[in-house]
Amino acid sequence: MEILLATFTTLFSVVNPFGAMPVFLTLTEEDTPAERANIGLKACLYMVGVLMVSFFAGQYVLNFFGINIHHLRIAGGILLMRSAFDLLTPGGNRAKVSEETLEESMHKNDISFTPLAMPMLSGPGSMAVCIGLFTGKLSYSDMGLIVLGFVLVALAAYIILMSSLRLTRFLGRPGMAALARIMGFLTLAIGVNFMATAIIALFPGLSR
Repeated sequence: MEILLATFTTLFSVVNPFGAMPVFLTLTEEDTPAERANIGLKACLYMVGVLMVSFFAGQYVLNFFGINIHHLRIAGGILLMRSAFDLLTPGGNRAKVSEETLEESMHKNDISFTPLAMPMLSGPGSMAVCIGLFTGKLSYSDMGLIVLGFVLVALAAYIILMSSLRLTRFLGRPGMAALARIMGFLTLAIGVNFMATAIIALFPGLSR
């Protein structure tokens, strides 16, 4: 249960489905509720697929390029901290997709994979977290719990996307800004933890 809880809390903060709500509402404003639900479901399923590929295949990609897992965790920590500062800084919460990409997506038949699943829900930060979760000490049951954590994050993201219109009206701009700062603070703590554990692993003498 500790593995499941750690996976869910870490990934949920990094995925931050609340940040995907404005883009989801913009791109599906002309769709029916059934079409919106179908798009949200497909986006969350794609997200699980991306996270699973990152988790199971990421380590092999690192080995192929000769990259140490601790180096990746430091890079991932820097990336997470950068994203966190964007959320914490007033006016600095930049969209994960450019205006050109958003405009192009409004004319696409299927937006569930891009830009919703990637990069809104499963971006570089969440992929780095998934790769960092894989270690040779994991048992099959541990891996199953981690994958279940992916599924639970996707389920929570789907519920939030389906409730995005009500949440946006209920929270308003001040509430959304406060929520962004909370998620940014949690993401910052995760990024610091990633970097600290990797540095201690690379330089054991620092922990004395």
